[in-house]
Amino acid sequence: MSTEVVDTVFSSEPLQDFQPREDARRVCDELQPLLIEVRRHLRMHPEVGFQEFETSKYIRSVLEAHGFEPVTIAETGLYVDIKGDQPGPTVAYRADIDALPSQDEILAPYASRTPGVGHLCGHDAHTSMGIGVALLLNRLRSYIKGTVRVFFQPNEEGMPSGAPELMKEGILDNVSAAYAVHVDPTVDSGSYGLIAGAATAAADRFDVIVDSKTTGHSARPHNTVDTVWVATQIANTLYQLSGRVTDPRHPSILTVCRFQAGRAYNVIPSSVTLGGTLRCTDHNVRKQLKDRLIHTAVDIGETAGVEVRVEYHDGAPPVINDPSLISRIGATIRNIGNADNAEYLELPSMGAEDFAHYLVYVPGAMVRVGTRRDQTTSFPLHDANFDIDESVLAPAAYLMTNVLLDYLSPQ
Repeated sequence: MSTEVVDTVFSSEPLQDFQPREDARRVCDELQPLLIEVRRHLRMHPEVGFQEFETSKYIRSVLEAHGFEPVTIAETGLYVDIKGDQPGPTVAYRADIDALPSQDEILAPYASRTPGVGHLCGHDAHTSMGIGVALLLNRLRSYIKGTVRVFFQPNEEGMPSGAPELMKEGILDNVSAAYAVHVDPTVDSGSYGLIAGAATAAADRFDVIVDSKTTGHSARPHNTVDTVWVATQIANTLYQLSGRVTDPRHPSILTVCRFQAGRAYNVIPSSVTLGGTLRCTDHNVRKQLKDRLIHTAVDIGETAGVEVRVEYHDGAPPVINDPSLISRIGATIRNIGNADNAEYLELPSMGAEDFAHYLVYVPGAMVRVGTRRDQTTSFPLHDANFDIDESVLAPAAYLMTNVLLDYLSPQ
């Protein structure tokens, strides 16, 4: 990846007599070309989690071109503290920078140039918006009552993910609240999805290993332990847990996505492994399902006379948006534009987001940025054809800039 300074540079001159509603169109028009350039560069040169070395260099070059001195964190992460002219608390804004190990198949000149790696979850857009937030705040220091920490996080997609590592290195030190966005192809461009409480699900990963330590002949399964049969019994029983051992009013999904057994048609394998994910939005339901999953698998193994091991990997908890902050974001949307741009969502996403780790320690909120304009921008997240309506980049950065300013200047 080339890390040359961008062709487009956004002014660093302070914005005088700033009027959020009146200045919106002019400022966004000025910022938009740079954010498109940044986003397309990142889309063309994706890197997976904790390997975002060139991505990090590129982000640094853009920030340095605008007068910042970024600080490295967790090797490939970066942050800048934008101190206002007036004292006050510190609020954080997070942008994730990693891509997925999946092929990008969009038919566009900015498609990924790295085989098998693609920005199919919109982190290129998140990073571009994060840079936009930093550049706007840099011009609005006289309006900042405190400090805004804008940080660029590696490895949102991986497990273990990047958020805990950044917290170990102090990214939340003295921070009183945290914000982030996620692009959403189910919400129309120009609209912002808001939901109080659970916004995403927790996502844990599990592997169940059925190990008899001996193979058997398919003609005589009674002379051995049929590991495939045991594994299928486990899978079928696990599917019945959600809504049976937990309150069905709390959404949960258990999905088996991997099933590894033998290769021969007439040999019962000595070992079978099945694996998948467990997702839910309630902490108590999460614990109940985890415990029952482990006990169910082991008990079925004991009944069949075979050893069963469960390897359970805790992932991100659910994103729990602070209701008061969501209410204030809605007010900010009304103040800078059209109240109709706030789309209040009724249901959480069952996808996961490691931004949730930060919200265990500080209140915060994640906004869904609508990116759906036409068929080309309607593909779901993680789809090989996923793309966004780029016209949302500067307006989203502008909105979140005002959200951060409003947090530091409560009415």
